[in-house]
Amino acid sequence: MTTTMAPPPGCGNIDPDYHFLCDICEAWGIGLETVAAAGILASLVLLLAFFILAFMIKDKNKKNMAPIQFLFILGTLGILGLTFAFIIRLNSKTGPTRFFLYGVLFALCFSCLLMHASNLTRLVRGRPPLSQLSMLGHALGLTFVQVIIGAKYIILTAERHGIDLVRMGREQRNKDFILLLTYVLVLMALTFMISMFSFCGPFRGWKRHGVHIFLTLLFSIAIWAAWISMLLLSGVPDGGTESKWDDPLLGIALVLNGWVFLMTYAVPEICLLATPCEPRNYPPEKSICKSTVSQQSFEAAVSQGMCSSSDYDAIWVLHMKMQEEYHYRLYSDFLLESNE
Repeated sequence: MTTTMAPPPGCGNIDPDYHFLCDICEAWGIGLETVAAAGILASLVLLLAFFILAFMIKDKNKKNMAPIQFLFILGTLGILGLTFAFIIRLNSKTGPTRFFLYGVLFALCFSCLLMHASNLTRLVRGRPPLSQLSMLGHALGLTFVQVIIGAKYIILTAERHGIDLVRMGREQRNKDFILLLTYVLVLMALTFMISMFSFCGPFRGWKRHGVHIFLTLLFSIAIWAAWISMLLLSGVPDGGTESKWDDPLLGIALVLNGWVFLMTYAVPEICLLATPCEPRNYPPEKSICKSTVSQQSFEAAVSQGMCSSSDYDAIWVLHMKMQEEYHYRLYSDFLLESNE
């Protein structure tokens, strides 16, 4: 006669692997999935807002970075969604998903931040920016390296040699998991260092973007250092294959990092997305902020009979002289700051 365990409170007749999604006694699963679901909803709202504001971008250089930022929000959405693979128990399906997607999604996000930071180091010094295709290609290329690393482990190591991630010893499994993320750690450190170079330059308008990247990486490094230390230092007394706290630890790290990505980078960047082009952010000889709005206003005034064509000519000449004087002052300040 076989006996079946009664499902925990809050769960019906479902597979035991999914009990943490509904078990009110082990409330960490319900709390984690709630916060992750809220992050997924926030990411979707930000994607919609980003898509709408993308058509309102006036600054050409901000428009060039839009695909990178869009990819970053998609990666953050994937990171928050991956949390559910850590709430569900480790099995033959969630194991490969965890090992492969954890590194790939973070590699995508950090690659996008790396390309944004690299572009800012040029803009803040008044140098020509990277092209849109160049940034997009480099970000995807850097991510593809982690795809190869993860696929190699899953296909060649786990499948070919018959290694079962579920039955593997906990210590070995955790070491393999962290080793697979070595490349992501290098990307994180490199992006953090390059983001600091975005503070060095005369064109301060771009430094705000650099602050967003710097803070995002600072909090991310703290989160990663914490969960890696806890994962390696904590142990199972009897040398078993499972620990009660491994899955909650990694799930919390995912949710925290996902919300850090949203609050310290995605939201501030979207707020700056549709801001008008500012001439002080560019060298005068390379300024892409034209006076088309003023010209259109003058032409509208003439067409409505508010001023004559001769008045329009005189006002327009005066306006252009003022623009030249303004750019000359900008260029003088640029030379003074460069000499300093």
